[in-house]
Amino acid sequence: MEKPRASGSGGVGSSRATSGWRSLLLPQLNRQSLYVYGSEVAVEKECIRQLQSGVLVIHPFSLLRSYYIMCMMAITFLNLIGIPMEIAFLDGVNGLGWEGFNVFSDTLFLIDVALNFRMGIIPEDSEVAILDVKQIRVSYLRSWFLLDVIAAFPIGYILFFADLQYHSQDNPSKTNRMMRILMFVRILSLIRLVRVSRLVRFFNEVEKVSNANLEVVRLFFRILSLFMMIFLLCHWNGCIQYFVPMLEEFPSDCWVRKENLMNATVSVKYSWGVFRALSQMIALSYGSMDAPTNYVEMWIVMVSMISGCMMYTVLVANATTMIANTDPTAKEYKSKMCRLEHYMTFMKLPPELQLRISSYYQARYGGKWFDENDIMDTVSTALKEQILLAMCSKLLQKVPMFEDLDKNFMNAVLVKLRYEVFQEGDVIFRLNSPGDRMYLIDHGQVSVETDSVERELCDGDYFGELYVLTKGRHVATARALTDCQCFTLSWLGFQQALQGFPAVRKHLEKVLPSPGTEPGACSL
Repeated sequence: MEKPRASGSGGVGSSRATSGWRSLLLPQLNRQSLYVYGSEVAVEKECIRQLQSGVLVIHPFSLLRSYYIMCMMAITFLNLIGIPMEIAFLDGVNGLGWEGFNVFSDTLFLIDVALNFRMGIIPEDSEVAILDVKQIRVSYLRSWFLLDVIAAFPIGYILFFADLQYHSQDNPSKTNRMMRILMFVRILSLIRLVRVSRLVRFFNEVEKVSNANLEVVRLFFRILSLFMMIFLLCHWNGCIQYFVPMLEEFPSDCWVRKENLMNATVSVKYSWGVFRALSQMIALSYGSMDAPTNYVEMWIVMVSMISGCMMYTVLVANATTMIANTDPTAKEYKSKMCRLEHYMTFMKLPPELQLRISSYYQARYGGKWFDENDIMDTVSTALKEQILLAMCSKLLQKVPMFEDLDKNFMNAVLVKLRYEVFQEGDVIFRLNSPGDRMYLIDHGQVSVETDSVERELCDGDYFGELYVLTKGRHVATARALTDCQCFTLSWLGFQQALQGFPAVRKHLEKVLPSPGTEPGACSL
């Protein structure tokens, strides 16, 4: 577990060092814990709070909780697959391995019930974990306790001892009686399928303790849980297809006898059962050439068809929801473009202009709609500086007037930069037009022309830097030769950045020539 890094936390660090096992119970530093508590310092304080409570409670964001959930999710899924297979197809001949797995699983689920009385809780309406044992106990007893006790009922122990008693009997009458008891207990073991509720809860809890990107994790586990539930539904249905005729001792008109599966292997029986289930669930056929010949098979077919309709509905609904929540910026862009097209049609704009406007949107946003100003307004000043520094630092470093200037001033300039896009053929400014900003070319080509000089600028070049300090009129015409992505710095923004830096202003006034001079190597 990665330890929170915060000043003044030496006591917690030493406590973890002296009792390594106890550190497994403390919250770990990951995306979800940072999301809930807000900072590393807050996570560290939560560790201190748990240590000071002096109570043995597993924190919901602890490393032990993460590994425990993963393990229990795998065991639960194997149980939900194996229990119907055991009841329907194994005919009481389970083998020592399966009996041992049943006993092991029942033990784990009994331990799980006990551990839930010591498992911290994150309430929906609070950002603080409940670590008080009494509150945890009351909350668990009022919620999932009864269902968990039913799911953890130790049928595996009963079957194990009943099998031992059955194999030790020599009296035929007692053997028959034990056979009936074993069959009843095996049918009773269906209550263990209630563990599906634990599987669903484990899936929800995995999202909370994962250290990966939250949205990606949620999407992945929603897809995984959906397909696992569909698989379980098909699997259970296939087992029921064979289990019901077995309870009736395989009547002469049942499908098992018609397909001559009485002496077939378990894999063949299971394959036919799943085939019948899927055929009925997708309304393809009855799974065989003949329609149901008795009312029991007829009800099985109807239940399969209804469950198939429910499965299809859930699949379509979840797929639609996931698609709707995937790439919202692209959907917003399409929506904006649709409204734009309606507007241009309503205003009867010329087709050439409509095409140019559409091309601008594609060049400006690249098929993804987002409000850049809104994004920049919602992040902190430090993050805004870091974002612009990552995008524009190399461009600013190429401008001689910004070399060796105060770092605080450069940060003030960064936050005043604005992103603009010009299309091929756009006139960025004209000769003798008022100049009020400079341009830094990120990508694209620009032609700057005077009566006697023509220059082409490309990625990393700049122009118009004279006009951010002293307004004047342009001595050239700038035209975009290709689609150009630029960052601009306005005169007003530059003046605001200069406030508080009089030494920088004096330095720039000495360095920059008058705006009326002819364009040189970097002055246009």
